[in-house]
Amino acid sequence: MKIPKGKCNYCLEEISGRSMTKHLASCKEKKNSNDQEKGGEEIFLMKAKAGPFWVYFDANSSSTLKDVDGFLRDLWLECCGHLSLFKINNIRYAYDPMPEFGDESMDIQLKEVLNEGIKFSHEYDFGTTTYLELECISKRNGGKLKDIEIIGKNNMPDLRCVCGKSAKEICSECLWEKGLKAMLCEDCAKKHECDEEFLLPVVNSPRFGVCSYTGE
Repeated sequence: MKIPKGKCNYCLEEISGRSMTKHLASCKEKKNSNDQEKGGEEIFLMKAKAGPFWVYFDANSSSTLKDVDGFLRDLWLECCGHLSLFKINNIRYAYDPMPEFGDESMDIQLKEVLNEGIKFSHEYDFGTTTYLELECISKRNGGKLKDIEIIGKNNMPDLRCVCGKSAKEICSECLWEKGLKAMLCEDCAKKHECDEEFLLPVVNSPRFGVCSYTGE
């Protein structure tokens, strides 16, 4: 599946998902904005991705993994309050840690577990799991952010029904057997053989079609 472009929130330019890291390193508007920051806290630039879906975001080094987990839930994942965890350097940082399995708590600051270049992962829902790949791209000294800030995010991927029209819904019942061929345009959804209750909206999230996720 083709990785879509997305907008840099500094200069508003449409950038390829594969080129955003390089773009942010040279974006003049980003540099000007960062140069005006005051406060002296380190800020991490991070990336999360899954298939064609990607997002770049800034977070204070004093933010916790639970803060990032909440950000990812709100952006892409939350549907039924499932459990989640990060894996960083072979250590599990869990939403509801079980020490008997070696879990650590997500209530730990980013500066304690991350640095430039570290790649790690996130899992949401241990039944129908959504997997995200993350990377701490860089860090800088800046002002303290009020909250995690999105720097750039993918546009809606061009997802198609088997008939060639834009997909609007996906059958969660057929998904397990047909994969992305379970996507349906409006016309094909009306004729689909499965019950209407299995149809979920195609939304800009790697969790579309899973569990009861609707993107709302």
